[in-house]
Amino acid sequence: MLELAILGFLHDAPLHGYELRKRIAALTGHGKPVAESTLYPAIKRLEKAGLLARRTQPGAGAAPRHVLTLTAEGQTELRRRLAHPADVDITDENRWFTVLAFLRHLDDPPAQAEVLERRMAFLRQPSSFFYEGGRPLRAEEVEDPFRRGILTIARATSQAELSWLRRTLDTLRAATDDR
Repeated sequence: MLELAILGFLHDAPLHGYELRKRIAALTGHGKPVAESTLYPAIKRLEKAGLLARRTQPGAGAAPRHVLTLTAEGQTELRRRLAHPADVDITDENRWFTVLAFLRHLDDPPAQAEVLERRMAFLRQPSSFFYEGGRPLRAEEVEDPFRRGILTIARATSQAELSWLRRTLDTLRAATDDR
């Protein structure tokens, strides 16, 4: 997901590493800060693969800054990753938000709809944070008020997301029909 976030943010605008790191941290949440020891090796891998280009410009102080830009190959790779996210990118909320943050860069409404339909199918599967005999428990079946709270919040979040997914899919399908 780090590489997807790098590609996505650089599709938006050229950035230097510090600004890129701040934007990724804002997207992924403060509970998962991006360490320099993780970010810069990922940047180097993407640069070595020809997906990023680096240019040096004078810094505000004495040190020059390295500004990163997305290459044409990087744009192609970003679209490929958005069109075909791994299952974990669909099911893990933080990873899903990263896909969703850049899905607009996939300039193909049917392909966007396919990704959203995968998320919708996942959300429609019965699941829970708590199980009894292999059966997912619903909030009404849990006596612990804190666990009931988790399940109530998760249900409301899923219902809100499903509602948004349905509306967005309708819009994408209408755009496809108008072509």
